[in-house]
Amino acid sequence: MAKKQEIDARHYDVILAPHITEKATLASENNAVVFKVANDATKPQIKEAIEAIFGVGVTGVNTIVAKGKTKRWKGKTYKRTDMKKAIVTLKDGDSIDVTSGI
Repeated sequence: MAKKQEIDARHYDVILAPHITEKATLASENNAVVFKVANDATKPQIKEAIEAIFGVGVTGVNTIVAKGKTKRWKGKTYKRTDMKKAIVTLKDGDSIDVTSGI
């Protein structure tokens, strides 16, 4: 029983949040869902976490690292943090409702 909870905690550390944009919504028509993931997460870890948390089959995982922009606030520069996104392609017939909380 303790092993199952340990695995679940690790999965929730990999998947941070759904990434909801216009482009992500268009991807959902092709059975794909976009998530923000931990910067050190690997594709097999992402696949395992999605399958465990949502109970769906995953056929592919593509990852993107969006580099943080340099911005200015009150004359001082700062850098936004880098963000890793995962585009997860699901098996036919499977779907994830990202509007419900994880």
